[in-house]
Amino acid sequence: MDELQNALNNKSLTISTFPEKGRCLFTTRDFSPGEVIISESPYVSVPNKNKESPESKCEWCFSSTNLKKCSACHVVWYCSSICQKSDWKLHCVECQALKKVDKERLKSITPSIRLMVRLCIRRKLENQKNLDYGGCGAEQLRMHFSAFMFLACNAHTICDSELRPLGTGLYPVISIINHSCLPNSVLVFEGRLAVVRAMQHIPKGTEVLISYIEIAGSTITRQKALKEQYFFTCTCSRCIKLKVIDARITNVMDFSFVTLSKWGDEKGRGILKSSDKTEASVAYKMIEELQMKLYHPFSVNLMRTRETLLKILMELQDWKEALSYCRLTIPIYESCWETEAAVKSLTKALDILESLMEQRHHSCWNF
Repeated sequence: MDELQNALNNKSLTISTFPEKGRCLFTTRDFSPGEVIISESPYVSVPNKNKESPESKCEWCFSSTNLKKCSACHVVWYCSSICQKSDWKLHCVECQALKKVDKERLKSITPSIRLMVRLCIRRKLENQKNLDYGGCGAEQLRMHFSAFMFLACNAHTICDSELRPLGTGLYPVISIINHSCLPNSVLVFEGRLAVVRAMQHIPKGTEVLISYIEIAGSTITRQKALKEQYFFTCTCSRCIKLKVIDARITNVMDFSFVTLSKWGDEKGRGILKSSDKTEASVAYKMIEELQMKLYHPFSVNLMRTRETLLKILMELQDWKEALSYCRLTIPIYESCWETEAAVKSLTKALDILESLMEQRHHSCWNF
């Protein structure tokens, strides 16, 4: 604990403990909007493979190109020898265990299980203990259960600049930061590196707060998500003030708009698979209309729908409407996530679309 506190002192941060909240991270100087409060590499991490991100990824950097399987266990992938060497200290131990698992059982090893195994390996390596996977006594079961509960509450989903999930990681210092539905900071990822930036002016002596969930939903929706995923009830000022109002309208909103939005999204994805881009465009505009009635203008769900529409319109070569959706997307990145790379990419796309519009305009006059 003293070692951690000394490291945080150099970053103008300190840890305080309260009976009702546990450990909290506080500032020891003022932070300006957009300023990096803290950045941290994962203690352990694994790539994710699910419906949203089905392709295999590099174990170290989460790249999905130039991949080669580990020649020993045939489970883990790497994109280069540099990534393989960076990960070898952990994987050389994990590899021995994976080689002993038959092919059928390998299919049931989820990223969460691998993350727990990697956590146990790293902790044992640091404690200079003998790594034995031959048996599992009561003490080992207790340790594994403890590790699983720790993962359930403290693991972070690692996303790219477009908020697409790439992997899961453990960030011991950042996991100290508490949740609020009115956060003063935001967590973003630059590759594997987790970065917490100030969203507003944060005075000296203020607790650093981020949101663990999508904050555009109603109070009951947020409370339900926090209870199911993180096992606590939020008592921030926003939840206290809006709880009574939300209770009157949430049932109606959740049944009508949320259900319809999910139905429309499923329909849109089905149409996209059928390659009918025009019909997909109509379906996603219906989804957008429903989400605009339900969500905050800076909602992640609304932004993703508009990004899908932008891609569809560009494939249809409807440059004028694509340009309008590109303009709608940029302010969300700019205001909420302060992700410089994403804003630059979208601004460049906007410039290209405007250039195409000008070329089309001139070609019409020349004709």
